[in-house]
Amino acid sequence: FFRFIAKPCAINLGIQDSGPHRAQPNAILEKVFTSITKSPDGKRLEGLSKQLDWDVRKIQRWFRHRRNQDKPTTLTKFCESMWRFTFYLSIFFYGIRFLWTAPWFWDTRQCWYNYPFQPLTSSLYYYYILELAFYWSLMFSQFTDIKRKDFLIMFVHHLATIGLITFSYMNNMVRVGTLVLCLHDASDFLLEAAKLANYAKYQRLCDAFFMLFGVVFIVTRLGIYPFWILNTTLFESWELIGPYPSWWLFNGLLVTLQVLHVIWSYLIVRTAYKALVRGKVSKDDRSDVESSSEEEDVTSNSTKGVFSTSSNGSNRINGHVAGGQWTEE
Repeated sequence: FFRFIAKPCAINLGIQDSGPHRAQPNAILEKVFTSITKSPDGKRLEGLSKQLDWDVRKIQRWFRHRRNQDKPTTLTKFCESMWRFTFYLSIFFYGIRFLWTAPWFWDTRQCWYNYPFQPLTSSLYYYYILELAFYWSLMFSQFTDIKRKDFLIMFVHHLATIGLITFSYMNNMVRVGTLVLCLHDASDFLLEAAKLANYAKYQRLCDAFFMLFGVVFIVTRLGIYPFWILNTTLFESWELIGPYPSWWLFNGLLVTLQVLHVIWSYLIVRTAYKALVRGKVSKDDRSDVESSSEEEDVTSNSTKGVFSTSSNGSNRINGHVAGGQWTEE
């Protein structure tokens, strides 16, 4: 997919396979970077400044460039986002097409009638196995991708999702499981579309997709999910089949997802607020490329003895937006 579809698309959009500015070769700074610290404090910066006869600002800039040097290129990130966009969009429409004719899509009480003696059709099986395979791939790739600020939240999310898919399949709770999967896929492809627009430098399109993503995310995760999904798993299932040991685990995982939804919704609202104030989508709190403006703001305090390097600045959402532009994920 990367080689024959995503990369040609990126090249046609003018995205070059070039990374951030590379740091000037320096054996002393390289040794500090690899052996001691990637973000030296003020005292160490002063020592290096005297040793190299460089000013502190130049040394900070070197460390910033060196850290960014290891980041993936825009072309690589575009290809990754395009793959996720393609999957999320395809699986969402597959789910809608499948569920449109399913009785439990229109009446959630149908999820529990004759439970657990409900047939597993081939369409339902393939829907489940594709989603499970994809989330396992996200789980593994998280350890090879660049580590972000919300690494732990995403790790918990992937664990909960895989646990829910596997557990609901083993206990034949697949009807309500398909509703959960389709609901989550409804907003994910919009976020990936916003990132694709950002990498291609279509800022207005990026902002529009992100705002649309925010609206869909909040409506589905804070509205439909608790009042449609949790209502049937907590109350309708209790009424129709009663609680049993695995019922508590299943609903515990669903409630864990809802807690994550609240956290991500807060981050989305905060980013949208910054966008309205500044006129465009603001800095992504989960960004992986550091901005020079932050670094320079910090060094302006160097005369007071304050030396610190900026880490990333501010969060992406679920897997999400640099001073005037979306920061590249």
